[in-house]
Amino acid sequence: MISINNNGASSVAAYNLGNTNVNLQRSLQRLSSGSRINSSFDDAGGLAVSMKLSASIRRTEATQSNVNNAISLMQTQDGVLKSADKVLSRMSELAQLSTDVTKSTNDRALYQTEYNALTGAMNAMLSEEFNGVNLFTAGGDTLAVVTSEDGAQTMGITQADLDDIITNISTINISGASGATSASIDLLTTAIQDLANLRATNGSEQSRLTFAGDMLAINKTNLESANSRISDVDVAAESANLARLNILQQAGTAMLAQANQSSQSILRLLV
Repeated sequence: MISINNNGASSVAAYNLGNTNVNLQRSLQRLSSGSRINSSFDDAGGLAVSMKLSASIRRTEATQSNVNNAISLMQTQDGVLKSADKVLSRMSELAQLSTDVTKSTNDRALYQTEYNALTGAMNAMLSEEFNGVNLFTAGGDTLAVVTSEDGAQTMGITQADLDDIITNISTINISGASGATSASIDLLTTAIQDLANLRATNGSEQSRLTFAGDMLAINKTNLESANSRISDVDVAAESANLARLNILQQAGTAMLAQANQSSQSILRLLV
């Protein structure tokens, strides 16, 4: 049947051309944004998974930052303990010097003056903080550091008990007639050993935090790769698709023009 009111071929050509134009716009959007999923229509399931992976990546980054801050706290603590080591070594030296039989009472008094000043320096270390967090507490409290993005894994870092060491050495008197006693020197030797233990604990905790940070970095890389496979566009494949759609658009436009012209042949029947 030949009809003037309806042109089925033109309607079909227009419908196909419209679909091609829509797909062409989507292809252009994917290539321009670099993302395969630009709306929930593109891939509803993939978008849901990508959103969860993106949130997990952000939490992993935040956890990395927290772990790095904890490492900085431990490094600051070790810096103070290193200074304390120098102070204790000097105090031990003064105690040994005070036992010299050639030293006078006045000499030993001067040693005691310096010893007392060094004790004050040790006491001042007790108030050291990192961003308002005490580096040292009596009894050595433990701070819990979250080391996984889901919060399930934690490890403890110690606010070292420097107070106990200072309390033991602050009672030593090296100004006596014969200077420091063997018991006093033993106390200082023990204090140095205790300080060495604190630094060893600090080092082991820094090591654990470093490994935790490395694991977070690896997890983040893997999560980013998984998210990329879901959400990022394959540029090579999409470029080929864009070329195909461009050809279809040109062909569709030409066919629509042909379909519109075909109805004009009816006019010849009326002449």
